[in-house]
Amino acid sequence: MGAAGDQQTHGKKPCAHLAFLASGAPEAEESRQRLIEKYGDCPPEEADCIVALGGDGLMLRTLHRFMDAGKPIYGMNRGSVGFLMNQYRETGLRKRIAESKPSIIHPLLMHAVNVRGDEFSAHAINEVSLLRQTSQIAKLRILVNGQERLPELVTDGVLVSTPAGSTAYNLSANGPILPLDAPLMALTPISAFRPRRWHGALLPDLAKVRIEVLEAAKRPVSVVADHDEFRDLAYVDVVMDHATSLVLLHDAGHSLEERILREQFGY
Repeated sequence: MGAAGDQQTHGKKPCAHLAFLASGAPEAEESRQRLIEKYGDCPPEEADCIVALGGDGLMLRTLHRFMDAGKPIYGMNRGSVGFLMNQYRETGLRKRIAESKPSIIHPLLMHAVNVRGDEFSAHAINEVSLLRQTSQIAKLRILVNGQERLPELVTDGVLVSTPAGSTAYNLSANGPILPLDAPLMALTPISAFRPRRWHGALLPDLAKVRIEVLEAAKRPVSVVADHDEFRDLAYVDVVMDHATSLVLLHDAGHSLEERILREQFGY
């Protein structure tokens, strides 16, 4: 997920108006109906807090959907992994929300151009990943703040991750776990062939990363920003969008910052 996990609160004001969203899974929808009976429901646009019932996929979709709304989002796990979610309990929900700890995260902003000159933009809360489209291995050139840092990376792909997203695809690609409040982005290769000893880089979150596709016609590459995919890239620019702040709420003692810290000692 993009990140700068601040210690600030979300005001501790009572969440009188709650909006409940479910993933669509039967268990999540049944939970939503029970919670609506207990706490009422209102349109998300009018809610003090949005309660998301599902797994991490639903949390990411909810964060994207309300990216510009500035509303806190409190998730309860009705899915599988639930790394971003709180434990599901139906009692004392308003009190739990009022006493929860907020994590303020910032997404990545990606601007991509394909080989035909078409332009695309998208936000990513976890990561922006470039991947080879065919059996041909990708060849990529990496620039940071306009300066060439790696003239040729021969690889299956490469990704740029936020601290919040560093425990997701980035970790699977052997990238580093970043503390939530670290002003950093992780640049991590995916199954790199050459240079064999390059394992990625930690970059300031004010840096502008450009990744250019070499031999794009022969070695086509796609880019994925969370769930938005664009194909046949020429190049992609990635920056941290500090102007956009997202608020995730977690129960006391189980903050996102604490979960990421525990993950560093959990494997």
